[in-house]
Amino acid sequence: MKSKVAFLPYGIWMLLFTIVPLGLVAYFGLTDEAGHWTMSNLIRVSDYAYVFIKSIWLAVVATVICLIIAYPLAYILSRISENRQRMMVMIVMLPMWMNFLLRTYAWMTLLEGTGIINSLLKIIGIGPLNMINTAGAVVLGMVYNYLPFMILPLYSIMTKIDGSVIEAAQDLGSNNWQVFSKIVLPLSVPGITTGIIMVFVPAVSTFIISRMLGGNTTMLIGDLIELQFLGNAYNPNLGAAISMVLMVLILICMTFLNKMDSEEMEGMLI
Repeated sequence: MKSKVAFLPYGIWMLLFTIVPLGLVAYFGLTDEAGHWTMSNLIRVSDYAYVFIKSIWLAVVATVICLIIAYPLAYILSRISENRQRMMVMIVMLPMWMNFLLRTYAWMTLLEGTGIINSLLKIIGIGPLNMINTAGAVVLGMVYNYLPFMILPLYSIMTKIDGSVIEAAQDLGSNNWQVFSKIVLPLSVPGITTGIIMVFVPAVSTFIISRMLGGNTTMLIGDLIELQFLGNAYNPNLGAAISMVLMVLILICMTFLNKMDSEEMEGMLI
């Protein structure tokens, strides 16, 4: 009885802010303006397949770059003293204390034609380079804003790797590559999986980064959904249908990653 009472606030929260909104998205996505049930909205989503492909591709690129940067950094953080770990983790989290919009505005100032980077390049006789309003600028914005979400799960997992296990492997004649491939990498798979999900999900659905750093040349799924609700092409039913398809794609990706994680853990136990 006590457990049911304790669960009640969480149940109400889930109902109001998760189940009801998802139900409304499904309702609008499967109805027309008159409220009649239809599949036409879902069929029209196929007209924007190129937007989905581009969004997924840029999100994958940003996620891979975050993983490449975050993995060695997280490992280094996990091996230093605890006092230095706390300080370095705070430095990693420090940009997250600033407003997301302001951080993205800062990159606009850096990348624009008369920005700081081009001004420095001009001094050495290079440029100006066209860095703003490109897909590369969008990926850069994703990496900068979402990199901490990759570092922290990896760091959390790697701090649990017992240093004596690594020392034992080295004493038994394992070289650095064998220690990494046989011990560190398998044990850090849960952190890799969590980090990929935490970076890929917001990256594939972002619209602020693509709007500010990509301009009109880089429309992603988030921009397309926003256009259906706030733009001149007002069509909330189509916007809800696009959101439904995006949710399904994300759920498929998360299921695939979790399955890979489970298989990896089973392999380690065997």
